[in-house]
Amino acid sequence: MKVSPTSCLCPVLLCLCFLERGCGASHHGQAKVISRNHNLTHSHNQTKDGETEVHHRPKRGWIWNQFFVLEEHIGPDAQYVGKLHSNSDKGDGSVRYILSGEGAGTIFIINEVTGDIHATKSLDREKKSHYVLHAQAIDINTNKPLEPESEFIIKVQDINDNAPKFPDGPFVTSVPEMSEIGTSVFQVTATDADDPTYGNSARVVYSVLHGQPYFSVDPKTGIIRTALADMDREAREHYAVVIQAKDMAGQVGGLSGSTTVNITLTDVNDNPPKFPQKNYQVYVPESAQVGKPVGKIKANDEDVGVNADIKYSILNPEGANMFSIATDKDTREGIISLRKPLNYEKKRQYTLHVAAENTHLDPRFTHLGSFKDDATLKITVGDVDEPPVFSMDYYIMDVYENARIGTEVGAVTAQDPDSKNSPVRYFIEQREGDEGYFDIEAVSGVIRTTQLLDREDTPWHNITVMATEEDNPSLLSHVPVTIQVLDVNDNPPEINTEEEIIICESTRAGQVIQTITAVDKDDFANGQRFYFSFPGGIPVNPNFTLKDNEDSTASIIARRRRFHRLTQELYELPVVVWDGGEPLLSSTSTLMLRVCPCQRGTRLKICQSEAFLSSAGLSTGALIAILLCVLILLAIVILFITLRRSKKEPLIISEEDIRENVVTYDDEGGGEEDTEAFDIIALRNPEAAEELKFRRDVRPEGNRPGSSGRPHHRHGTHSLSSLGTEEEMDVRDFIKQRLSEADQDTSVPPYDSLQTYAYEGQGSPAGSISSLGSAGIHSEQDYKFLDEWGPEFQKLAELYGEEADVQSESTTKDADEQT
Repeated sequence: MKVSPTSCLCPVLLCLCFLERGCGASHHGQAKVISRNHNLTHSHNQTKDGETEVHHRPKRGWIWNQFFVLEEHIGPDAQYVGKLHSNSDKGDGSVRYILSGEGAGTIFIINEVTGDIHATKSLDREKKSHYVLHAQAIDINTNKPLEPESEFIIKVQDINDNAPKFPDGPFVTSVPEMSEIGTSVFQVTATDADDPTYGNSARVVYSVLHGQPYFSVDPKTGIIRTALADMDREAREHYAVVIQAKDMAGQVGGLSGSTTVNITLTDVNDNPPKFPQKNYQVYVPESAQVGKPVGKIKANDEDVGVNADIKYSILNPEGANMFSIATDKDTREGIISLRKPLNYEKKRQYTLHVAAENTHLDPRFTHLGSFKDDATLKITVGDVDEPPVFSMDYYIMDVYENARIGTEVGAVTAQDPDSKNSPVRYFIEQREGDEGYFDIEAVSGVIRTTQLLDREDTPWHNITVMATEEDNPSLLSHVPVTIQVLDVNDNPPEINTEEEIIICESTRAGQVIQTITAVDKDDFANGQRFYFSFPGGIPVNPNFTLKDNEDSTASIIARRRRFHRLTQELYELPVVVWDGGEPLLSSTSTLMLRVCPCQRGTRLKICQSEAFLSSAGLSTGALIAILLCVLILLAIVILFITLRRSKKEPLIISEEDIRENVVTYDDEGGGEEDTEAFDIIALRNPEAAEELKFRRDVRPEGNRPGSSGRPHHRHGTHSLSSLGTEEEMDVRDFIKQRLSEADQDTSVPPYDSLQTYAYEGQGSPAGSISSLGSAGIHSEQDYKFLDEWGPEFQKLAELYGEEADVQSESTTKDADEQT
């Protein structure tokens, strides 16, 4: 298969292709064919006139495996692409060419006889850059392929039909003002849909259409840079720069596209604050409140943001002492406030030197000068009618209690601070619930009492005095006045005790029973010393003595040896107490003393009954509950005993219920008639026993086996002449005889076999430990240690303690008599 050399072989022959397309229909069959055998099929070359046929090795035909077709063809005729030709084709029409693959039959058509290929549609390389097709030569006679199917490519050749584009435009960017020349701002990139590998169709060059001389662009990279030095944001802030991208390396005839880059100059601190004027004036009334704004001042800064932040300050000390200045964050104004009250009568004008400076400085621009400015502010103080002013911020006065009504306590003074010096009037502020103990003279300001004062009731009084100008009563001033009520000795002292005084029965003579103190409603100056004594004119108390301890306390001391609660339980003791004030005051109090058997071993004087309750920690309710429980239990026991006595049962249970070696008895005895059975007189004196002692036991039902049927009694008559004279022998033989008779008598039940005799025996060689026989013997032993043995030995300790006291008194008396 051969291919016509008229196809476009390279871009250099592009013009030839156009010429050949015009005349291809007339001479394409005469074109020179450069061929080589495609396969190993043989071709037969015959000579004319019957010359001998010579067999030559066939050559393979050259196959152009790639055709070119221009895109965007708009001619009226189909665009010629190329020619297919097989070596087997003799030109006699016996070979048919078939085309298949991408676009075969629709875009590309082939002349089956000649093998010419044409493109019937306009192609777009940007949509599809090449097509893969298959060609085959078939013998018309046999309908068999003359050669194997061959594959070739038709490539769409690019033309410059796409302009460069900026897909993401327009763009927004910024650059600091005052930047140096050549500072990079932004980079733009344009895209071209043409083939970058073929010619200059996709080679883009950038240029600035609008935005010069401020900015420039790199032709190859598209980087935008500053082209002018010291661009000032305050002069111009926004720039719209138009960038063009042109293909064909910028040559004439190339296509181009453009985009806009919006560039904003950002602010830097290159401008200092400036006051619009150098002198300002402000009017401030003297009634202005401390801490409140009284004026404003503002410096302008052409910068924005933090670069325009301003700090204000007052430079001169006089102005800084009376006023302060602060910056308003929103308006950047200097707000002037009052630090101290103004007084028109003292100073009527102030001069303030105010400075304004930036807080964020840029060291790159320090060469431009100081970023600070100052101005002068004059403040004029206005006169205002002010309320009266008291001479003191508060007053403290004093007056004695019980002073006469109308007594002068003190005086307040106030004055009009204005230049006209209007007269002042005074009055006391009335409060709800105030009883009005004081009044004030309207003109002089003297405070006097209106009621009698009692220090013990209210020692301090707080009032508020108001002053107003006579010409302008609406202007008021207030001042607090504290009045102290001084003490007068008008209250007698009193004994400080409300409870009964306890006297223990074991109290000895000279023992302190109670220490008493006194209280006085008067203050310390009149009540620091108390004196105690018994009332005058009363005989000497035989039971108690009062001792003044000279420390505002007194001790009650017992004069007698013992107190007995049964003899006298309560004692009344009148006591007189004096204070040390002027005049001297006194009072008499009657103390109640109760005799009580105190609990030993404790320091507190508490009665035993009270001690028991307090130690048990029982309340009245708990005691009542316990008593109720005891009464209920007692009622249950009585009911149970009553039911038990009313129930009749035999003394011995039935024989069916008798268990081996166990016998149950239900005999409670004979009562009062049976007491003689246990009389122990016979043991102590057997000879005095009766001759016969009959048992009064009830005879049980039925007789025991072997019984003789005689009555159930024992013979209590015994011959005692045979017993020894000694008591020990009598008792021993008597008991043995009783045991023998009980064992031999078969007519009595066994429940009577156990008898108890209260006999202590002959005696002990150790002697008796009883103290009954030693009452008359004087013991020298000290029994005070019994007090430490607890309440169990309390009575014994009292007995021996009393005996010791008697012996001591007797010894003392004998000694006195001998003397």
